[in-house]
Amino acid sequence: MKNNKKTLPSQQQVSLLNILQKRFEQNSNRHKNIEWAVVQARLEASAEKLWSLNEMEATGGEPDVVGYDKQTDEYLFMDCCAESPKERRSICYDHAALEARKEHKPANSAVQMATDMGIELLTEAQYRELQQLGKFDIKTSSWVATPAPIRKLGGAIFCDRRYDAVFTYHNGAESYYAARGFRGLLRV
Repeated sequence: MKNNKKTLPSQQQVSLLNILQKRFEQNSNRHKNIEWAVVQARLEASAEKLWSLNEMEATGGEPDVVGYDKQTDEYLFMDCCAESPKERRSICYDHAALEARKEHKPANSAVQMATDMGIELLTEAQYRELQQLGKFDIKTSSWVATPAPIRKLGGAIFCDRRYDAVFTYHNGAESYYAARGFRGLLRV
């Protein structure tokens, strides 16, 4: 049986953990009452989660701890880059939208990229929670998980921050723009 686990070489794990620790220490307002040593131990015990965080980092997401879910006993990482991750832009919402385009297809979709990375798209509520920790997407926008009734009708939703307020909009799911990507969530 083939091993499908996604892992990083040990040297790359150490490098990533150093980046994450430095970001954690520089942004303590995002994770009050959470200790890095506890988060690091959790990460070191989960090679696939480290791999996913590396994917978030490699695509420009600058992931950081933004909370702890007491019900599931999980630390929450979100993309905390100022603008929508650069390597995740110019994509439509999901695979069905990608397939529906007859011409000028984007390279990928937000839902497929998130799945491939082992992360989830932020929900609108999670996006708004992230915006309480800083000012994100002032020049860009991010697809967010779209409720099934909206998606069934061909639409998808995205959010951004303008005029010091967070807005939610709609578009056809097959649309894509150079300034729209997506932000992810990883539970560890």
